[in-house]
Amino acid sequence: MKQLMKGSAALGEGAIQAGGGAYFGYPITPQNELTEYMSRRMLEERRVFIQAESELAAINMVFGASVAGARAMTSSSSPGVSLKQEGISYMAGCELPGLIVNVQRGGPGLGNISGSQADYFQAVRGGGHGDYQVIVLTPASVQEMYEMPSMAFSLSEKYRTPALILTDGILAQMQEPMELVKINAARSGDQSWILDGCKGRAPRKIRSLLMEEGALEAHNRHLQKKYIEIKNKEQRYQLINEQAEIMLVAYGVSARVCYTAVQEANRKGLKVGLLRPITVWPFPEKIIQELVPQVKAFLVIELSAGQMVEDVNLAVNGKTPVYFYGRAGGACVTPEEVIKEIGKI
Repeated sequence: MKQLMKGSAALGEGAIQAGGGAYFGYPITPQNELTEYMSRRMLEERRVFIQAESELAAINMVFGASVAGARAMTSSSSPGVSLKQEGISYMAGCELPGLIVNVQRGGPGLGNISGSQADYFQAVRGGGHGDYQVIVLTPASVQEMYEMPSMAFSLSEKYRTPALILTDGILAQMQEPMELVKINAARSGDQSWILDGCKGRAPRKIRSLLMEEGALEAHNRHLQKKYIEIKNKEQRYQLINEQAEIMLVAYGVSARVCYTAVQEANRKGLKVGLLRPITVWPFPEKIIQELVPQVKAFLVIELSAGQMVEDVNLAVNGKTPVYFYGRAGGACVTPEEVIKEIGKI
């Protein structure tokens, strides 16, 4: 049975149904409703909720809970996620799973509290120090806000690397009908690394400080091998009208706008389609490369000055024209604007 639910609440409930055992947060708009929701529901489920003293404390609490084997998460909005980057790098270096949620707001600096997609580079290029990646998932509806934490936890545990859900203030604040479908809460991957007491077995050690000659280089080679495996196996996307001559590329709330634009353009007789990345790392470059021979132009739509367009250009590799249209500073693109850009092409 469907019910009306806000995006932030749906994401929180999805994390709970996925077996999230610990949530650590700190207030910042426009993600406060998620922290508020978890403060009530986690206690109802007799799980751990802590409002930390800072964003830095929250991510390090996730680190500690993950080491002990909990499905742990934190959430924030853009400036707050910037503060978490050191801890995320430490988690990647220690190969710890965990979920980070970024409800993007306008920037740079304090910016404003409107929805934005300007944290793409931060999310898919690491964000912190060192050679590392996190798995980045992008919901485009309240239903996906509910279902995606399960996927994020599962992938994070399977590959022992942090996962990040990259959403925005619009999706987090909107309400729409959704269904509380049954969520898979099964744990993924080998659990033998967890520090759960060494009675009857040899002690385990988790660390990212590797001072022995050649040890850090060997560890980085291991990490890069894992990231290549993720790139080869976990590229996810939705493709609408694969025979299109003009292919829109957009994620999150921008993809919702583009879906309406595609319907209108097709009614006018234009062959327009939509490629919606569900993972932006790994970026779905394989399908773009497959589309290149038939697509006459790609049009990338973002709520930024142009970030994901760089990954589209890398995948296309100069073989087909790539155009860009964006709104920066918390403004949302409209279907009419997208159709106008299609007309220009």
